[in-house]
Amino acid sequence: MAVYFAAKALLPQGWANNVRITVSAQGMISALESDSQPGDDDIRLAGFLVPGMPNLHSHAFQRAMAGLTEVVGDPADSFWTWRDLMYRLVDKISPDQLEVIASYLYIEMLKAGYTSVAEFHYLHHDRGGKPYAHPAELALRISQAAKTAGIGLTLLPVLYSYSGFGGQAASAGQRRFLHDTEGYLALHETLTAQLASEPMQRTGLCFHSLRAVTPEQMQTVLEASPQKQPVHIHVAEQQKEVEDCVAWSGLRPVEWLYRHQPVDEHWCLIHATHVTPEETRRMAASGAVAGLCLTTEANLGDGIFPGADYLTRRGAWGIGSDSHISVSVTEDLRWFEYGQRLNQRRRNLLHLPDEPYIGNVLYQGALQGGRRALGQPIGQLATGERADMLLLDSRDPFLATAGDRERLNRWIFACAANPIKRVMVGGRWVIEEGRHVHETRMTSAFIQVMQQLVA
Repeated sequence: MAVYFAAKALLPQGWANNVRITVSAQGMISALESDSQPGDDDIRLAGFLVPGMPNLHSHAFQRAMAGLTEVVGDPADSFWTWRDLMYRLVDKISPDQLEVIASYLYIEMLKAGYTSVAEFHYLHHDRGGKPYAHPAELALRISQAAKTAGIGLTLLPVLYSYSGFGGQAASAGQRRFLHDTEGYLALHETLTAQLASEPMQRTGLCFHSLRAVTPEQMQTVLEASPQKQPVHIHVAEQQKEVEDCVAWSGLRPVEWLYRHQPVDEHWCLIHATHVTPEETRRMAASGAVAGLCLTTEANLGDGIFPGADYLTRRGAWGIGSDSHISVSVTEDLRWFEYGQRLNQRRRNLLHLPDEPYIGNVLYQGALQGGRRALGQPIGQLATGERADMLLLDSRDPFLATAGDRERLNRWIFACAANPIKRVMVGGRWVIEEGRHVHETRMTSAFIQVMQQLVA
């Protein structure tokens, strides 16, 4: 057990002064009090203490291709041409390489302020599309990478069976992703049992997209897993996907989901970029989390989620770094607001009736949506929660001169240098003075893997 004392800490209700936080040997917050006095043995924290951010959507292997696709190939470059390039990369990755990529990435996430991640994991099989001797080989490499880095993990093995709506046959580029329903349920059961002994890891259910599974498969999986757990799915990311769904079913993707599935607060709808006002209303009312991946959505030319309307309806949302073209909490939060400004040609759009400061809306909103999407006791400094915390440098000129209400605005919109000095996950400091204990080793290993993959 350790007791920490912070002069300023961000609690669910806002900034508090003189906060004592007791962290148990199990890495949980067992007591928290504000307006207190430090005890003689308290560990004093010099800086501003904030909850670590959950990252609700990650494809770890795609970090290896960041920056490689910014070259004109097809005059009509789009998500779909980018996907073809992704298939070429994924065909090369070995289990050892995947573990290195994920370990390096998760250290990057920690340094950027993410203390937990939902890994949307669909790289399942060998290069020929055959299961490994241990069918969970690659998923367990993700689990080990998270342990190496010291980041919390919600591992989402993905059901991916088809290439298009109505059960169209998968392409050769998708062969490493594919499961039938029975194989998927066996994989999920294996991983759930394997991760049960990991205090900061758990599983959830995951459907790649409506185009990659059939309604019958979704029904079978949900009926076979009646316990409450996270359920993630890509939906309505691209306009073509919407058009293809209408051609198949007569309904738009989000419309189809709400008509046929029990979508509630356990669901996370990734992207949901192209939604109507009625779909936006239904999402917000259901409690489902909109999983927004702003830098990836911009990089792929997906479009802009109707954030202002969604927040007006008090919809839940969170952020993910997805393809990891950028690994930055503040950049993804900033671009949520900036996308709305560019779309509507106005400023300061993501506000709430009781909160006019954009940074406060962004950070607190992403914490709560991420907490729900990962299904873990994270995203807030409170008794009974996991001790996932960031310590921001109080010497940063923007943070040092900000009042309580402006501090998050200053961090998100003004800080050019990363002010995160220390990062704690599960009661253990994993970043000290901006560095990770395995950073040098994993950087060297990652360089080797990158050289191998681009050779």
